Amino acid sequence: MFARTERLLLRPAWEEDASALHAAIGDESVVRNLARAPWPYRVEDARSFVGTARDPALPDFLIFCRTHGSPRLIGGIGLQRDDSGAVELGYWIGRSFWGLGFATEAARAMVGMADDSLRIPALVAGHFLDNPASANVLYKLGFRPTGEVVMRRSLARGREVACARFVREAGAEGEIANPALAA
Repeated sequence: MFARTERLLLRPAWEEDASALHAAIGDESVVRNLARAPWPYRVEDARSFVGTARDPALPDFLIFCRTHGSPRLIGGIGLQRDDSGAVELGYWIGRSFWGLGFATEAARAMVGMADDSLRIPALVAGHFLDNPASANVLYKLGFRPTGEVVMRRSLARGREVACARFVREAGAEGEIANPALAA
């Protein structure tokens, strides 16, 4: 399974992606916002990630910016089951590509697959409270806060971190902006 957007190609990780993955995610400011990625992020971690078997029913992609030459790896996005069995959306974008709308564009494609092809009735997601940019992406996709803030382990930080939980029912429309910022 692959997905294309106006600017992006989303595809599964291949063994030959390990070096580019390491270069794209090997930044503490990126990894600290993820639950399962270690810091420091080593080339061996990238090799392990690309070699890990995935649930074939839930897409897990690397995000590539489509260029006139070879596509450039800029992030990752996927769906997986959380501890409760709910399908969770997760994503990251390399720091040099922050603020360009790539996370929203990739996540919109993934949510579209969840709605149309996979027929997933609801998605969950979360963001560490010190990463409000991720909340903005979730609002744009139709996710709504559950009102629940849980402590979630950040492997890179080596500790539990406050995480706001969100949910999105299939077909939900997004908002233009985070309502917390509109006040």
